[in-house]
Amino acid sequence: MVVTLEEAKLYLRVDGNEEDTLITSFILTAEEICEDILRFPLAEFEEVPKIVKQAILYCIANMYEKREGTYYYLKNESGSITETINVMKLILGSLRKESW
Repeated sequence: MVVTLEEAKLYLRVDGNEEDTLITSFILTAEEICEDILRFPLAEFEEVPKIVKQAILYCIANMYEKREGTYYYLKNESGSITETINVMKLILGSLRKESW
């Protein structure tokens, strides 16, 4: 993992261990989304750029905040995962390859 559980919990301001499994799942999902946006595996980086870590943490935070899947977030484009991915595309745009 590019982002550790400890880094994610610090970013989310989570102290306990009750949600470790959930947060770990969000880390793996965020990293996969990041790879899809970049169009290459994160393992290709010798050292992962800070901007990539920031995009992953941004995604984790959004999934964590919206984990209940409320009706508002499902119906409102400004709260959807689509908006999160669009912001990640802006953050990662300079590193994105033309195709896989």
